Amino acid sequence: MKTILSSQTMDIPDGITVKVKAKIVEVEGPRGKLSRNFKHLNLDFELIEGGKKLKVDAWFGSRKATASIRTAISHIQNLITGVTKGYRYKMRFVYAHFPINASITNSNTSIEIRNFLGEKKVRKVDMLEGVSIVRSEKVKDELVLDGNDIELVSRSAALINQKCHVKNKDIRKFLDGIYVSEKGSTADDQ
Repeated sequence: MKTILSSQTMDIPDGITVKVKAKIVEVEGPRGKLSRNFKHLNLDFELIEGGKKLKVDAWFGSRKATASIRTAISHIQNLITGVTKGYRYKMRFVYAHFPINASITNSNTSIEIRNFLGEKKVRKVDMLEGVSIVRSEKVKDELVLDGNDIELVSRSAALINQKCHVKNKDIRKFLDGIYVSEKGSTADDQ
């Protein structure tokens, strides 16, 4: 059954400007500017109360279409968190015998992984745009990925994880790799 109108509103915090034009939502805050395209969703976006609230409507939507309202609001909430606090993913090296060596190159935008399972091959991973990577000073064998866009930070972490995938061995026994150990905002640590 189709619902005639389902809508949700979300508050926009102070210091954040949100612009909506043709289903492209642009969020600007103290850490920069992020935008997201919602053209694939059959939703209406509207700024109300002089830009203090964002209203998302779905007209004659099925159950899936009405569920996409909450999804769109969550994405916009992530953009707001990104431009205010930023995102931080922490990754740990896991190895049983051969210690994994990693060197960060290209002014904190790429990483070279050496000695994974004792292999001579050098694995190079470039971070996506706007993501920086550093080694943790406090914790041994830990990488810290920082950025404003949660999607780019998490995809960069996934690229590192996939480069260190064990092939041609029993993965129940060979648990070596680089795994995400912690997710959060950059403001949480300070």
